[in-house]
Amino acid sequence: MNLTAAPGVPLVRSPVTHPLAWLLALALAHVAVRVAISPALKWDEAEQMLWSQQLALGYGAQPPLYTWLQWGVNRLVGPSVLALSLLKHALLALTYALMWLAGRELLAPRGAWWAAASLMLLPTLGWYSVRDHTHTVLVTAMACGAWWLLLRIVRQPRPLEFAALGLVCGLGMLAKYSFALVAGAMLLAALSEPQARRALLSRGWWWAPLVGLLVVLPHLGWLLSHLSEATAGTLSKMEIDAARGPLKGARHLLQGVAGTLLLFALFALWAFGGAWWRSPRQPALPWAQRVFGRYLLLVLVALLGMVLAGVTEFKGRWLLPLLCVVPLAAFAARPELQQHPRGARYTGAIVAMALLILLAAGLRPWFSGLRGEVDELNHPAAELGAALSAAGYDGRSPIIAADHMMAGLLRTRFPRASVGSCTVKDDDPLSDCVAALVARARAAGQGWLLVSRTDRLEPDWWALATARLPARPVRSIELPLRMVRDGTPPAHYQYLWQPAAPAPDQPQ
Repeated sequence: MNLTAAPGVPLVRSPVTHPLAWLLALALAHVAVRVAISPALKWDEAEQMLWSQQLALGYGAQPPLYTWLQWGVNRLVGPSVLALSLLKHALLALTYALMWLAGRELLAPRGAWWAAASLMLLPTLGWYSVRDHTHTVLVTAMACGAWWLLLRIVRQPRPLEFAALGLVCGLGMLAKYSFALVAGAMLLAALSEPQARRALLSRGWWWAPLVGLLVVLPHLGWLLSHLSEATAGTLSKMEIDAARGPLKGARHLLQGVAGTLLLFALFALWAFGGAWWRSPRQPALPWAQRVFGRYLLLVLVALLGMVLAGVTEFKGRWLLPLLCVVPLAAFAARPELQQHPRGARYTGAIVAMALLILLAAGLRPWFSGLRGEVDELNHPAAELGAALSAAGYDGRSPIIAADHMMAGLLRTRFPRASVGSCTVKDDDPLSDCVAALVARARAAGQGWLLVSRTDRLEPDWWALATARLPARPVRSIELPLRMVRDGTPPAHYQYLWQPAAPAPDQPQ
């Protein structure tokens, strides 16, 4: 394999030795592992199963793109763990591939491979996104795609690339609203560098804002009319406290940045040692290094501004799309590391980490069970579906769950049923929410199923849920948890099943 090919020059190689082939194999292995370990769902997975029942211009506090994609995959393979895993790992693979393409604009194949594979050393992407993230994966993929197209435009500006950049940026905004900070800092940093500025303002530049606006426009109308709904959840998670926030916010910001970048920094330092701070003999593309440096400075200024405004919470998944370019920027600043004699050590460490993450993904329910800390994946999803069917549920009537976890799980067991959740925290009173869904089922000539799980049941949920329904006994199901140590208490579920009323001409 030629490791010294010029940046941007395509290579001719066997498909088996291409890094993207191994990336595809890794993604498929993760899909197989996720499908094999448990039919139960994690938090974000259940949310997507619930939301993706229909297409909408918005879904609460999150932009709609991920749910649109999930809807499409569900149509192909059915609402299932397979559908969830296929989309998640396709987007993870796309993230690595786009960063590899961005790296090839600046580096030889070895450096581009390191820049992309180093994303696995950012825990929010390498591990936590495998566990349960959704929108974070998509927005990070779009951030990597935007960097690739920006670097490509600076090297050779063409209208097609401008249109592609606008498309990616528009999709980034539909992935997560925080992409606006990524795109804004990237644009300002590039415009501050003469070579990049000339390229970005060359013939056809207007395609980027035009395409981006056209992509975002349908959702923009919904956002403006649902602004409070779209922002309230995120603002509450930021825990804004203008009076006492700066010190706490600075500490949490530092923890978030360190949690995102420290593992990569330690691995790189272990592999290359003092080569990181020696001045490069032949700086590669100084304009790119200046763009990266100014981008990171702008991001830091924006984050510090949020700290001064009283934001006290900075989660790693919020910082990931902002900082995912750091490995590429690091290797672009030290291109001679591509010929470093200890480069094989870094490659081996990344491969080992990839295999370790795959192994951990397969063993995580057993780890939780052996520790006595029951994970969502330990719940007996298949057995619960079978028990409800045995109790008479027809598999088609609407399901009303006490939380979105139960709703999403049951949709994978009964894909022909519409599923909803009614909680105390909803805007509508709980009794009104349940009564409305029951009335809709009756109007359609269907039965309905109320269901809850004890470990997530809100106080008085059943009393409130049935307040406007005819009195009927609530029944229980008790099932052993999966992959847990002996003596672990079983899972408890409660349900109320009301079959459809017979038609007037049918016997009662």
